[in-house]
Amino acid sequence: MKRIIASLLSIVMLMGLLCSCGGKSQGLTEEERNIIVIWHDKEEAVAEALLTELQNSLPEVDIRLEYKSNLTEALKMVGNDPKAAPDLYFFAHDKIGVYAEMGILEPITELIAKEKLENACVGITLDAASYKGEIYQLPIYFETLLFMYNRLYMADEKVPETTEELYAYMEEKTHGGHYGFVEQHSTAYYSAGWIHGFGGYIMNGEGKPGLNMPETMAAMEYHKKFVELMPGESEYATVNTLFQEGKAHSTIGGPWLVSASRAAGMDLGIAPMPVIDESGIPVSPYMGVQGVQVLKYAAENKTDTVKKVLDALMQPEVGIVLAKVSGCAPAVKACYEAEEVISDDVVMAMRETAENTIPMPNCPEMDIMWTVAADMLVNINMSGQDVKESCEAAQKKAEELIDKMQ
Repeated sequence: MKRIIASLLSIVMLMGLLCSCGGKSQGLTEEERNIIVIWHDKEEAVAEALLTELQNSLPEVDIRLEYKSNLTEALKMVGNDPKAAPDLYFFAHDKIGVYAEMGILEPITELIAKEKLENACVGITLDAASYKGEIYQLPIYFETLLFMYNRLYMADEKVPETTEELYAYMEEKTHGGHYGFVEQHSTAYYSAGWIHGFGGYIMNGEGKPGLNMPETMAAMEYHKKFVELMPGESEYATVNTLFQEGKAHSTIGGPWLVSASRAAGMDLGIAPMPVIDESGIPVSPYMGVQGVQVLKYAAENKTDTVKKVLDALMQPEVGIVLAKVSGCAPAVKACYEAEEVISDDVVMAMRETAENTIPMPNCPEMDIMWTVAADMLVNINMSGQDVKESCEAAQKKAEELIDKMQ
C-alpha cells in the first residue's frame, strides 16, 4: 500500500511540475506572444474604430480583430483549445457566467489592479462585469433602453413624467391608426423595466427566478392597461415601423433606433423614463455592458502583451471614439469630460438612465428565463390569461428547468 501511495504522489508531483512549466514554457516565441487575437460580433464601424485606436496606441503589437457571427457558440466549442480560441473577446457581459463556469476566463483583476478599475470605470458597469465575486470583464461602453418621442406630435413640455400621465396621453391620442405609445410589451427584455419599477425581477444576481413575486405580479397587472392601448402585435419590426412612420408618438427603444429614426427625418426627442405612480420608481430597464474578456491561456502566456492591450482600452480616447460610432455610453468616467460626449444627447440620456437600470443577469440560468418569461408575457398580454396563475406556472417551469441544469 505504501508503494502505491508513493507512486501516486510521484505522479501528482510530476503532473504539478508539468502544469507549472506549461505557462510560458509551452514554446511560444516572442513573436507569438506579441500577437493578440480578439473575437467580436460588432458592426463594421465599431470594429474599425476599435482596431484603429489600438493600432495607434500599440504599433508594436500585432492585433488581429476577427468577426464571429455566432461568437457565443464558437467559444463554447473551442474555449479550452488555445490553438483555436482567441486571446480576448469583445462581447456583452451577460454570458460571463457561462464561460466562468467553463473555467476559460481570467479575472480582469489578475491583470489590472481592482482599485484602478474602480477609479476609472462607472460603478454599475463593474457590477455587471462581476460573477461570484470576481470581475471578468473590462467594460468599454454600455447601453440601455430610452424613452423616445416624435416632436411632431409630442412637445418637449408635454412629455409624460409619470406612467399615469403616459396612460392619459395614450387614452387621448390612440385612435385612427395612431398610438400614443408603443413598446415590445411581451418581450422579456422590454417588460423587465416595468417589473423592476415595482421592485420585482425576472431573475436576481444569484440565479433565482422571481416570476411569482408579489412585486412582479403587481407589475404585470398594472402594465396590462397600457398593453390594451397598444397593437396586438408587439414584435420589433411592428413597433419600430409604427414609430418611424409617425403612427406611434412615443416608444421605449435602444440606441440602435436613434439613427434609423433620424434618417427617416424625425425630430427625435429623448427623455427620462416615466416614474411609476404606484411605486415612485422610474421604469428601470436592463443595462447591457460591452467589454473585453480575457481567456486564461492568453493571460498566462501573453501576460505583458495582454496588459498593454487592456491599458490601451482604458484610455478615454477609445471610449469617446466608440461612443461616437456606437451611440452608446462610455464606461470610463474620464470620457464624460470630453465635449464630444457631453454634447451627445443620446449618450448623456443613457448615462442618466443608467442610474435606474439593472444589469442583465450574467448567470447561466438566465438563458432559460428569457424564454420562460416571454411565454408568461404572451399568456398575460396577448392571450388574456390570469396574471397570478400565469406567473405561478412560469415560476414552476423556470425552477424545474434550472434544477435540470444543475
